Amino acid sequence: QVQLVESGGGLVQAGGSLRLSCAAAGRTFSIYKMGWFRQAPGKEREFLAHITWIVRSTAYVDSVKGRFTISRDNAKNTVYLQMDNLKPEDTATYYCALASRSSWDYWGQGTQVTVSS
Repeated sequence: QVQLVESGGGLVQAGGSLRLSCAAAGRTFSIYKMGWFRQAPGKEREFLAHITWIVRSTAYVDSVKGRFTISRDNAKNTVYLQMDNLKPEDTATYYCALASRSSWDYWGQGTQVTVSS
């Protein structure tokens, strides 16, 4: 089993920045990739970005390219999401996830990000 704990959410004005963190504990030797998703009220959960654990390759959804940056610290089993130039439409609950292979196996509890205009 793997436990994921997110932190770093909060209230920020449009144009501001936040950095989310997600620490993994447990069977962390099985990490293939970790990623970030978000879900706004009334909307489906949306993929934002992922990073592979060994090669450190990244992928982003187009809506956050150039504004969000995913990174990881292997020694701390932690993945980060640096979010810059935040917009009101970025308001959502943000979740981190972990995949040991191709599917997302574990999810965090979510952290709220609210961007005021």
